[in-house]
Order: sequence, then structure tokens, then C-alpha cells
Amino acid sequence: MTSVLFVVTAADHWTLNDGSLHPTGYWAEELAEPHRLFTEAGWQITIATPNGVAPTVDAGSLSPQAAGGEDRVAALLAYLDTLSSELAAPRSLSDVTVADYDVVFYPGGHGPMEDLAVDAVSGAIMTEALDTGRILGVLCHAPAALLAAKRADGSWPFTGYRMTGFTDEEETLGGLAPKAPWLVQSRLVELGADFVAGAPWAPHMQIDRNLYTGQNPASSGVLAASIITEIAGRA
Repeated sequence: MTSVLFVVTAADHWTLNDGSLHPTGYWAEELAEPHRLFTEAGWQITIATPNGVAPTVDAGSLSPQAAGGEDRVAALLAYLDTLSSELAAPRSLSDVTVADYDVVFYPGGHGPMEDLAVDAVSGAIMTEALDTGRILGVLCHAPAALLAAKRADGSWPFTGYRMTGFTDEEETLGGLAPKAPWLVQSRLVELGADFVAGAPWAPHMQIDRNLYTGQNPASSGVLAASIITEIAGRA
């Protein structure tokens, strides 16, 4: 059976450049939709967070405007409710053995910009997944977690990798760019990523070797489906 590690932010806020705290967490669709598709594929999923802290869903991701209507909000809430016991007691990242998993998946939300972007344990998990050929799926703001990956010589493991993520344009359109201490796209490019941006809010993903990245919430399903297809092809 294919096993998947979901690495989820434990942050419930994002510290803005004026010191104020923007309430956030994980984005509902980005956790629920891939989790649903992987589950329907018959995969076993383990949820883990920094220090085993129960993650917080970003309330903004459950607004009708963000989710795509009242019916979609109800569907997301219903699915997340089926995961309530797992979300209430996730594993700690420090207890994770990467070799136990075939896929490592990071849903987004602004939360990863607060904790996973500077979490050395998460960075080591990403590096090991990359180096051992496991599929590493990273969605929306979760590519912020790539910033914490580092080799023993101090180099960045993802230099030259083609990837995408939440774009500077999308952050600007969303209204938070002026308050952001840094932007995901800009930071990844500074480190040496080959960043490919799609149209704002439209599904867009990139695959480079075993790194699978999605741009935004709308990319949740296509990213998960591509990972499922790849694993099926390896069977």
C-alpha cells in the first residue's frame, strides 16, 4: 500500500512586517482535496506537524468566496470533520522516518511562512525525500518550507529545480503583499529556483524530477492527480 506523509503547518498566525499577527493556518482545500483523492486511491496517510501541535484551519479558506460557494464550504467542512481525530493528534515531525513513506506532501496556507520556512526538521525531511527519489508534493504557500532545506555544506538542495508556488502577483491581488515580510516567489528565485508562474488563481503545476509543485488552491486536485498517476505508473 502506498503511504503518504502529510506535513502540515502548526502555525495559527503569520507575523506581518509591522509586527501584527495575521490569523491563518492551513488552507482547507489544499489539505482536504489531496487527502480525499489519495484516500480514494487506497493510500495510507499520516498527518504530522512541528512538535505534534494540532493544526489550525485558516478561517478565510472556508469563506464562500474563497472556497467556491456555500456548497463547497459545506463539503470541505464535512470532509475535515472525518479527519478530526487525526488532526487533533498529529505525529511530531521529529518522530517521522522518511523511509516509511512513498510520498511526502505539503499543503499550504500562509502558516508555512511562519513555521515551516524556518523548521530545520522539515527541511531535512524535504531533502531526504528529494535525495531518495520519493515524490515530494508542495502546494501554494507551502514552497516556503523549501527555504529551510539545507545540505551539510550549506547549499540549497533545490537550486535549479523548476517549480511553482503562490506567486507575488497573487499575493498582491490578495492584498497582503504590502504587509508581507517576504514573498514566496521572490525568495525561491533568490535562492536559485527556476520559478514558473501561471495565470493568477488558475490551476498550474510543475514537475521536475521527483519534485511536484502546485501554484494555488485551484491546483490542489491536479497536483494530487498527477502524483497518483506517477505512483500508479511505478507499480
